[in-house]
Amino acid sequence: MARIAPVTPENVNSKSEQLLQGVEKALGVRPNMLRAMGQSPAVLGAYVGFGQALGGASISGALREQIALTVAGVNSCDYCASAHTLLGKGAGVEEGELADNLRGASSDAKTAAALAFAASIVNKKGFVSDADLASVREAGYGDAEIAEIVATVAVNIFTNYFNHVAQTEIDFPHVDAGETAAAAAAL
Repeated sequence: MARIAPVTPENVNSKSEQLLQGVEKALGVRPNMLRAMGQSPAVLGAYVGFGQALGGASISGALREQIALTVAGVNSCDYCASAHTLLGKGAGVEEGELADNLRGASSDAKTAAALAFAASIVNKKGFVSDADLASVREAGYGDAEIAEIVATVAVNIFTNYFNHVAQTEIDFPHVDAGETAAAAAAL
């Protein structure tokens, strides 16, 4: 059972309702995570605003979904693993690739470098090494793209932690991030 209850049509405040209407228009649904964030219009607004801002990023929507999966894998967030697997499919990423991305891997060398950098950011709490930064640059990412990778990691850490605290009920086809991460560690 969720520890932060999703808002309902009967108890949602007007600001959260307005934001949720925008989400529903864009996605066709009101995900449980966003409905739980709707308890605070400030929290929901911050998340929606962050996502809208990253929509103008130079890194692709597909790569942002792949990074989200890597962060979900590192943080064992089943809700985000489930949501971003579905969203990643919608962004055109192949199903097998999405499973690899959850483990921080990719069949594409440039994507693999971005995912390794994202995992390093999470694992090292942002204190990446010069070698970590050199690797992502050698793969072809410039400073603007690196900044966008950091921002994508940050917003996904927020959602992972929110879901851990809230114990958000998964309303997407379920993907077990912990099981996938454990399988990757065994390889």
